[in-house]
Amino acid sequence: MAQARLASCVPLPVDHKTLVNVIEKAKDWALMHGVGMRDRKQFSKDAIQIAPFVLLPSPFPRTEFNKAVELQPILNELMHKVAHDDEFLQHTLQNALQVDEFTANLYDIWVKVRDEGISQSTSLGLFRSDYLLQQPQQNRIKQVEFNTIASSFGAITTYLPCMSRYILRQLGHGDLIKHMPENRALSGLCGGIIEAYDMYGVPSAVVLFVVEEVSYNICDQRFHEFEISEKRPDIQIFRKTLNEIYEETDLNDKKQLVLDGRPVAVVYYRSGYEPAQYPSQREWDARLRVERSNAIKCPSIHYQLAGTKKVQQALAAPGVLEKFMGPGGATSRVRDIFAGLYSLDFDENGERAVEMALADAERFVLKPQREGGGNNIYGPEIRDALTRMRHSRERAAYILMERILPPLVQGYVVRPGAPVPPPISDLVSELGIFGVIIGSKEKILHNKQVGHMLRTKLADANEGGVAAGLGALDSPYLLDL
Repeated sequence: MAQARLASCVPLPVDHKTLVNVIEKAKDWALMHGVGMRDRKQFSKDAIQIAPFVLLPSPFPRTEFNKAVELQPILNELMHKVAHDDEFLQHTLQNALQVDEFTANLYDIWVKVRDEGISQSTSLGLFRSDYLLQQPQQNRIKQVEFNTIASSFGAITTYLPCMSRYILRQLGHGDLIKHMPENRALSGLCGGIIEAYDMYGVPSAVVLFVVEEVSYNICDQRFHEFEISEKRPDIQIFRKTLNEIYEETDLNDKKQLVLDGRPVAVVYYRSGYEPAQYPSQREWDARLRVERSNAIKCPSIHYQLAGTKKVQQALAAPGVLEKFMGPGGATSRVRDIFAGLYSLDFDENGERAVEMALADAERFVLKPQREGGGNNIYGPEIRDALTRMRHSRERAAYILMERILPPLVQGYVVRPGAPVPPPISDLVSELGIFGVIIGSKEKILHNKQVGHMLRTKLADANEGGVAAGLGALDSPYLLDL
């Protein structure tokens, strides 16, 4: 089936001379407003380059955008309840734990801390729910995944609409600006960290950002620090790797995580979501120390476990949403955004899913328990992977997901170092909605939707992670279809 198309907000192609001129302006705007990243090939702490971006805002149906915004607090609460249901997490992850060492290590920390007695019952979630439009279903949103750790690009994409509005004005289409929604993701996400800090209630406390050994996505991370510092000059922020946390922190007799002689109120993870970020036992020991402390974690270990693909698949099974949400309209609205999700466990359902995928691999995506992009398996490689894993317990660490076919839109992707102007390309866009939740098992104290991001990739690219170099930052242009 041919993919449907949505029309660009501006007639294409743009005149060559005009296009070259506006791209030059847009690149300068991006650099001067922090729409940038460090160069992976020629890394320098003294330089940033533009982050890949789409020149013109991409069309997105207004009704589906509003639906995603309205659903976010409902999804926040759902994932909060899932994270606090010990029995459900244990049952859902039991097969994956036997074959996925990384998830098993996280799970072991969770069990250890739970059995010792949890020192901090309050958790902070800065979540992001990602969607593609499903073309065969009248361009309705379908959830790709729900991110519970290191949900990125809330900061940079807060500035993207300003850049898109500037570009539209330069092209003589300032009248279109009214179709672009405001984005206050940075303020909302930082507001969650500040609120958690105040709940901790120790004036001398600090906030700790857990970061990679090398941070390429530095602008997105630093903007959070700058925003918090502007709003609350009294809050000091430290950036530390897991290894530095191992070397430089201690737990005192109050279960405070002590750094530089001061207690840590909030620990915000921008690292720690993939195996390569734990190269030795020291990093795992640091993670355990943080979890044992009374700092408010973003995310707590059970929030991170709730964000695994196995949990996403389990929630789509009959009756599971009702267990957490009860019957009613909200449950059916959430179920409506789920794509087909299938377990690959060694049972009747798992065997049926394997047969489906072997018969028509192009219909599906094979997903492991990983965040950060670049981990999924597509097309003929699914058949190869499942043939290899068919009789191995390794397959239980994956889920099978129906492949979503979004509509195409034509546009220009601007990349650092690429020829100008770029060619017109067929693109597809993925919408992310940010949410903030703070609470304990007994009570939710704060729950809201705070902003959005749009990430766009070439239509023939399987993965779309911007930090991984595969996608481009974008802004939605809302259409009344």
